[in-house]
Amino acid sequence: MPRPIDQLIVSGWVVPIEPPGVVLSAHAVAVDEGRIIELLPARDAVDRYEPARRVDLPDHVLLPGLINLHTHAAMTLLRGYADDMELMAWLRRRIWPAECRHASATFVHDGTLLACAEMLRGGVTCFNDMYFYPEAAARAALEAGMRAAVGIIAVEFATGYASDADDYLTKGLAARDEMKGEPLLSFCMAPHAPYTVSDRTLSRIVTFSDQLGIPVHIHVHETRAEIEESLAQYDLRPLARLEKLGLLGPALIAVHGVFLEPDELVRLAQSGCHLAHCPTSNMKLASGIAPIAAALEKGVSVGLGTDGAASNNRLDMFREMRHAALLGKVACGNAAAVDAHEVLRMATLEGAIALGLDGVVGSILPGKDADLCAVKLSGPELAPVYDPASHLVYVAGREHVTHVWIRGVPRVEEGRLLHISNSELLDTARLWQNKIIT
Repeated sequence: MPRPIDQLIVSGWVVPIEPPGVVLSAHAVAVDEGRIIELLPARDAVDRYEPARRVDLPDHVLLPGLINLHTHAAMTLLRGYADDMELMAWLRRRIWPAECRHASATFVHDGTLLACAEMLRGGVTCFNDMYFYPEAAARAALEAGMRAAVGIIAVEFATGYASDADDYLTKGLAARDEMKGEPLLSFCMAPHAPYTVSDRTLSRIVTFSDQLGIPVHIHVHETRAEIEESLAQYDLRPLARLEKLGLLGPALIAVHGVFLEPDELVRLAQSGCHLAHCPTSNMKLASGIAPIAAALEKGVSVGLGTDGAASNNRLDMFREMRHAALLGKVACGNAAAVDAHEVLRMATLEGAIALGLDGVVGSILPGKDADLCAVKLSGPELAPVYDPASHLVYVAGREHVTHVWIRGVPRVEEGRLLHISNSELLDTARLWQNKIIT
């Protein structure tokens, strides 16, 4: 007798990510109580399960929800506010002054909710955030029904959120204590960068990370200037300084890593560290091209991030996948480097591994939460389809995402957000735009 379940999703193709390099035709995912219970041929699913809801997607690829391994979600309210500037001028002349004037719990909530809407429609089910007022970002993620790794940020200078590094940590840890029971939330220590955080604070962060068993999420080797300043101040490159302070290990998520030397890549691999590769932001700020093909060859775990919408300007993981693949090839002169399956893994399972969530999400395996997205490949701009995995990286875009589930709950159907009002989001964005311009 067929087993009653909540949902059966039948798809033309499934890319499960695990095992690697696999594309399954005419398969179904059985979901019950928010979890995947089986991935099986569609013809067998009919006899085995009696779903309360059946979703038929004959022209689609079903894959795990995408994981944005690095972003500043609230900065979506600064999208386009400071374009065509190099990084330090962008920060010092435009972004930091705007944040001093406007960053607040309301700003962070509203900006994060706007970011969640954009990411959900693009197939992103989880994001790793770094920003002020982490409790406000967490509330917005929960309101959107989205999975988030919330950053406990630390810098040495005062803002409206906190007076000094100790104050940042105290407030961030209190937010974690308050919300750690939420199943869609996890937390990271999030020191901004070696050039904005002292040795003392970084040492404290290592202790908290070890005690709480949570990752450390930090910008590293993003620009040449950052490295030159570190050499002048500490007589060490930033990564060597982090290593000296005990940060290199499986808990470290090093963001950008544009200027990493071959021996540094070896140290990252040997220490089990993770890289969050943000190719579009690196290009837009003219920071450079990260040595991702070399990192992968040496065994470094690499995930993908968009960075914030103020420096990208889209929270679009499909574009990050394409840019990662193309830049990876051109940078090393090898068209076979950073292939489609590798990039899909970077956008899903590698992000989950970095966040310590690979037992929960990142691939389509029984027992994991049903965080899934479906991409329709039937339009003329997508025809013909020889290899669905290749199509996801080189042809399809976020506009082809039709369905998104998080813990089995539909969040997007036929391209429409189900639990967030577009009109309310647009009204809120216009109000903030007027405030910021004024």
